[in-house]
Amino acid sequence: MEQIEKFRKKPVVIEAELWDGFFNEEITQYHLKDSCDVCDAPHRAHGWIGTLEGGHRVCPDDWIITGVKGERYPCKPDIFEMTYEKV
Repeated sequence: MEQIEKFRKKPVVIEAELWDGFFNEEITQYHLKDSCDVCDAPHRAHGWIGTLEGGHRVCPDDWIITGVKGERYPCKPDIFEMTYEKV
């Protein structure tokens, strides 16, 4: 196995918005009866968004990021806070 190297993310400015719980043609309502295993909120309070890697669940308080190719995807609040700062 080759030696593991360290890398730093390139500084890229992204656009992001805190998901407000509104469902539309991009973020549809997630339909399951039980609670989320990530945030414990009922699934009816969650969204579902299509991404380049397939669909992803959107929890309340997730950030929706627009990537460098215009792709949109959710990001958990703690990861967002550790990774991004306001410009």
